[in-house]
Amino acid sequence: MRIVKKLGRSFLIGFIVIQFFGPSKNEDEGEHMIVFFEETNPPPGVKLLLKNSCFDCHSNNTVYPWYGQISPFSNWMADHIREGKEEVNFSEWGNYSVKKKDHKLEEIIEVLENEVMPLKEYTWTHFDARLTENQKEQIIQWAKRTRALYQLNLRPE
Repeated sequence: MRIVKKLGRSFLIGFIVIQFFGPSKNEDEGEHMIVFFEETNPPPGVKLLLKNSCFDCHSNNTVYPWYGQISPFSNWMADHIREGKEEVNFSEWGNYSVKKKDHKLEEIIEVLENEVMPLKEYTWTHFDARLTENQKEQIIQWAKRTRALYQLNLRPE
C-alpha cells in the first residue's frame, strides 16, 4: 500500500508542476482577419460558420475552453493549433500568393467533401462547430466562387 501512496503523491506533484510550464497561447486581439474577409467576402452565414468551425485552429486567435488551461490538454491543443495553422492560417491570408490562396480554397473544398474537417474531437466539445450537409455546401459554394476570382488573376495575359 505504501508504494501506491508514494506513486499517487508523485503523480499529483508532477501534475501540479506541469501546470506551470504550459505552452504559449494563440491569442491576437488585433484586426488579423480583415484581409481574409475583404478579399474572400464570405456571406454573413458562411462567415459565422468559418468563425465557429475553423478559426480556433486556423487563425492567430483561439478562444480557449476552460480545460484549455490544464496540462496536458493545453499541450495537446497547442499541437493541434500549430498543425492547423501550418495547413492554412486565415490571419496570414494577405501574405499568401494568389496561387497559394487558390490552392488553400481547393483544400477547404476537399476536406469538407471528405468530412475531414472540422476534426471530430473538436466538435465533441464545440457543438456550434458541427456542420450540417447544407452548411458544408454553403462553404463549398463560397470557396468555389472565390477560387474562380483568384483563378482569373492566375491567367497569363
